[in-house]
Amino acid sequence: MWTKLVPVTALIASVALTGGTAHAEPTTPIGGEALGSRGLVAPTGVRKPPKSKATAYVVADADTGEVLAAKDPHGRYLPASTLKTLTAVTLIPKLDKNRKVRPSHNACNQEGSAVGLSPKATYKVEDLFRALMMSSGNDAAMALAETNGSLAKTMSDMNAEAKRLQANDTVAKTPSGLDKPGQSSSAYDLALIARAGLANPDFRQYISTKTARFPAPKGYYEISNHNKLLWRYDGMVGVKNGWTSKAQASFVGAATRGGHTIVVSIMRHEGGFWDEVTQLLDWGFSVRGRTAPVGRLVDPLPASALAAPQQQSAAPGAPNASASPGVSVTPAAQPPLLDTAASKQTDSTRTVGSLVIGGGLLFGLIWLGYGIRRKRGRPRL
Repeated sequence: MWTKLVPVTALIASVALTGGTAHAEPTTPIGGEALGSRGLVAPTGVRKPPKSKATAYVVADADTGEVLAAKDPHGRYLPASTLKTLTAVTLIPKLDKNRKVRPSHNACNQEGSAVGLSPKATYKVEDLFRALMMSSGNDAAMALAETNGSLAKTMSDMNAEAKRLQANDTVAKTPSGLDKPGQSSSAYDLALIARAGLANPDFRQYISTKTARFPAPKGYYEISNHNKLLWRYDGMVGVKNGWTSKAQASFVGAATRGGHTIVVSIMRHEGGFWDEVTQLLDWGFSVRGRTAPVGRLVDPLPASALAAPQQQSAAPGAPNASASPGVSVTPAAQPPLLDTAASKQTDSTRTVGSLVIGGGLLFGLIWLGYGIRRKRGRPRL
């Protein structure tokens, strides 16, 4: 009995002494060392990026992948409807855009923003993608998920796509972005996902359409894109905005000028961010090619690497990364909302807690083994 018990107890003791994990500690954050900071990360030698009330943001060159400036880029926050960007990137290659769909009552009755799907009408898949990215239709998100086979399959596909893109801060729990426990993304990931979408012509067409005729049970009606910058900002391509009371405002957008595309993502903004995004885009165009990047939007993983262990982004509670030459790092005032509880734990509290739990399990298994041994030694009556 004891020879069988020792390996189990040794494993528990090992897990307890390593803080309750059986994997290696995270290494360099995805995109570069400086992007591990929760404060402002900006290049030196050029004017600083304009101020923003967003808790987190990223300004990047979508063509080269160079991150030009960032604030808490890997902080994990509720994404709201910006998560629909991942829904589109995942499902556009999987679904025939000319396929006709009659949505379920479940899809038509989704809460929150909706395009107004009816179970009595038939829609093309491309109509549903327009509704998803233009009108932020939660009903369209569910209809697309069900067209892909099922909600469960779609969530699995979306999270697999996030891993392929190395959007490791992103956990999708809904196809619409409606708040759900455990769901998260980051400003870095939103920029990364948007960049992947911009490479797809259908994605670009859906996000850049200002108005479109949308099918109804009898005839059509007009829908309009929620991205106000399509009317206000020269060269705006589009992408997606979002809002819930818990997530607050979020946005990811891209614009092209002079043959170059800049992408900006923001998270957890109190609202009224359009002018700030405009200023961040202007700043991005003004400094691109004139300064060293502070990080990089990484390329997707090759298929052969998907089964291998992946590099992790900065762990919750990690200290601010030290600045590289040509990079200014400003400490953050507070950690991300979803990381607050984890960041309040110190190494000592994690270790003590793990030792208490691990030690209790170890003692319990030893005592169980002792009792079984004694029981085996008793004569049977």
